[in-house]
Amino acid sequence: MDTNQQTTQTEGLRHGAVGMWDLVFFVVAAAAPLSVMSGVSPLAIGFGGVQAPGGYLTGGIVMAVFAVGFTTMSRYVPNAGAFYAYIGQGLGRTVGVGAAFVALVSYVSIAISFIPALGVFAHDTFDSLFGIDLPWGVWAVIGGVLVAALGYLNVTLSAKVLGLLLGLEVLILLVFAVPVLLQGGEEGLSFDSFNLVDMFGPGVGALFVLSFGAFLGFESTAIYSEEARDRRRTVARATYVAVGFLAVFYTIVVWAVIMAYGPNDAVAEANADPTNMVFTATEEWVGAPAADMMRILIVTSTLAAALAFHNASSRYIHALAREGVLPRVGATTNAKTGSPSLASLFVSALALVVILVFAAFGADPYLNTFLWLNGIGIPGIIALQVLCSAAIVAFFARDSRGVHVVKRLIAPLVATIALAVALTLIAKNLDLLTGAETAVNVALMSITPAAFVIGVLVALRIRRTDPEAYGGLTTTEVEST
Repeated sequence: MDTNQQTTQTEGLRHGAVGMWDLVFFVVAAAAPLSVMSGVSPLAIGFGGVQAPGGYLTGGIVMAVFAVGFTTMSRYVPNAGAFYAYIGQGLGRTVGVGAAFVALVSYVSIAISFIPALGVFAHDTFDSLFGIDLPWGVWAVIGGVLVAALGYLNVTLSAKVLGLLLGLEVLILLVFAVPVLLQGGEEGLSFDSFNLVDMFGPGVGALFVLSFGAFLGFESTAIYSEEARDRRRTVARATYVAVGFLAVFYTIVVWAVIMAYGPNDAVAEANADPTNMVFTATEEWVGAPAADMMRILIVTSTLAAALAFHNASSRYIHALAREGVLPRVGATTNAKTGSPSLASLFVSALALVVILVFAAFGADPYLNTFLWLNGIGIPGIIALQVLCSAAIVAFFARDSRGVHVVKRLIAPLVATIALAVALTLIAKNLDLLTGAETAVNVALMSITPAAFVIGVLVALRIRRTDPEAYGGLTTTEVEST
């Protein structure tokens, strides 16, 4: 049996471990809706004005179009290294390995970034509400240990924890949004936010940077395809449910924030005090206890996002190690739980090292560590989506497999163009994500192409030294159970 074509018992992930709703929890938790709505949506309102809800709706539509080809591809290429496998099958193994290294850098960067952010949020929340003044680093260690433990254990346990935390953060946002909209807001309900023609004004680039970033991680449904029950239907359904939910939920909540202040005052408030805009509105419309609960749930929202990206990162490492792109030891799974145990431990250890390095240089845990690492990860994932859409077109061009032309050509082609535009806007407005100067942003943006080049060189080395192994890249079959 060719080891590049068949997983071994110690390298196989646990089949049938997760269902559709488990995948939805992973995806939506990775997006961190409460953190996005409280921390990012005021910036979107400041740049995009009252049309900000339309920006989130547009982002959701583009991601839904991308999902058409993406979920179709998942039926034919089940692999925990989703982007790597899809791009490799469509554009060639060398390009696929290059994309794999971009995926590794992107997912791991974001996974690590949430740990210091959690420390900052926990410090501020517990100090202001309970008088518990522990350094952010202590909270970060606590959060990191929780993520490491849950990531190492059964994926089903992670899904249940994420489901609970996600339910709480969605509930608190609805507790705010529903009364505002039912009572007509400050000045009566206005539907100007959904005039998409007016949305394309001077601030549209900045608005799209923030709104597209809000859907980060939804593609991770395919990463769990090997562990999903009835994966041919489960992955597709979970992806559509997640994208649809996020698009509608973001749009409604951002609209409610604008209505809470009134269209005439919302933009001014967003520019004057973006940090507290959502909390202030919640306190005024629902009460101080709700606002306090929202601040507490910001901490758990960040924890959930950290866990979701940790799991995605460890599965990418597992997929690459299994095929020999990374050391094979990284493909070892826990005999009892079927989780990618060594890969998970590696991500946890790397997070500790990176955070210590940033701290040693006196970097701010939020402004430098969190934002800069996201400045690496967000453009990287959007770039992967562009490559993936193009790869889907190429894959089905060689053999349509009876797939409808909309799924194999039209939708992925439209997604390629739309996401390329989004990536360009993100590159031009990266300072909005990082808060850094031009030189820093150029350095951050250069990491993605550098990772791609390194991956290509690794693939070329494998092709030269072990042609048989090279021929098996991106084609690992998973034993059925």
